[in-house]
Amino acid sequence: METHTLETVGADLVHDVRGPLPSSDGRPPLFMIGQPMDATGFRALAARFPERTVVTYDPRGLGRSTRKDGRVDHTPQTQADDVHAVIEALGAGPVEMFASSGGAVTALAVVARYPADVTTLVAHEPPLLTLTPDGPAAVRARAGVRDAYEKRGWGAGMAAFVAMTSWEGEFTDAYFAQPEPDPATFGMPAEDDGSRDDPLLSDRSWAVSGYRPDADAIAAAPTRVVIAVGEESENVLTGRTSLAAAELLGLRVTVFPSHHGGFLDGEFGYPGKPDEFALRLRQVLDGAS
Repeated sequence: METHTLETVGADLVHDVRGPLPSSDGRPPLFMIGQPMDATGFRALAARFPERTVVTYDPRGLGRSTRKDGRVDHTPQTQADDVHAVIEALGAGPVEMFASSGGAVTALAVVARYPADVTTLVAHEPPLLTLTPDGPAAVRARAGVRDAYEKRGWGAGMAAFVAMTSWEGEFTDAYFAQPEPDPATFGMPAEDDGSRDDPLLSDRSWAVSGYRPDADAIAAAPTRVVIAVGEESENVLTGRTSLAAAELLGLRVTVFPSHHGGFLDGEFGYPGKPDEFALRLRQVLDGAS
């Protein structure tokens, strides 16, 4: 693996390249992106594609990529520009892309803004809250996570986030009538850690979850777009947002093993099924539906 830093006006973008460029198998590089997850989250998945040239990167302001633009918020448009810059710097033509969570939102913006950059996009569980039938309630639930975080810090915010993302079905009065979750229930610290800048729990990434993809631009692009959803996510928030994104784009969802982090091993807590996930991703990249 070789690590590179691309210096742009707004950020220094650190990215890792596993394998040769151009790739030895004649296929495009496989670019994996997330948000707010950085490149470390793709170690398990990248290791399961030893035959491919795999590129991972840290979005600006996350991981090793430092910002120079004086901002602290995260937007799909800015991140799409960054991904485009990295793809250009690779000098290997268009890429295939696996993008997860907020990275899937960024990837949809890439396809809309830079349609020649990506041959196939597998967008895994994009958390596009406002596309769901209960969009206003989902936005209210998101605000509840931010409020808990601002009041009592990381443990309280993360407990609220887990409660929100594990709720099945639409956000009803019953959801909002619940007491605030106890962090200890989820094995999280109850004391306030003093942080208020977490990109997942604060409002700094609301432009990501509030984004509306440009369906017309995506339809006009030559990119093959696949909206992927975990088999365990069907009734929870990111499963519902995946279905809504697919409907907006006139697509059917493609089911993958496991949950929202299905490609992760045990390094980050709740493990997925990385072997099965990698097999399914390989099949989909090869043209399976």
